[in-house]
Amino acid sequence: MISVFIGIGTFVLIIVAVVLSFLVLAQRAKSDGGMAAMGGGMMESAFGPDSSNVLVRTTIRATVAFFVLSFLLYLGYVHLRSHGSGAKGALPNISAPAATTPSASSVPAPSTAQPAASTVSVPVTAAPDAAKTSTTSSTSPKTP
Repeated sequence: MISVFIGIGTFVLIIVAVVLSFLVLAQRAKSDGGMAAMGGGMMESAFGPDSSNVLVRTTIRATVAFFVLSFLLYLGYVHLRSHGSGAKGALPNISAPAATTPSASSVPAPSTAQPAASTVSVPVTAAPDAAKTSTTSSTSPKTP
């Protein structure tokens, strides 16, 4: 049930993010830099003379909605992870098909033309006992 709400909330969050991006881009800069002469009055003709205040208020509301929705989705994912599908984070069980053993008739017979691999035997000797060995110093003490 909560996964449905998370899916719907994610869709709404994407829509709010796109609207918020367009609202930010539609606002007039504090310093026009001479661009008002090139169609700066188009915003006033579309939204009325008080369009900057409307855009600012709408941007603030969309930003608050974005952050609240993001936080609610975060809480939903935390709830989903802690109260998962009953498996408590375990991996799902996937059944694999049974392995088939090859029959004697399907195994190819070894060819007699190929030489057999030779085996090498290595003699094994016991390691010397460390307690019975001693080291001698080859340097003699120096006398002054």
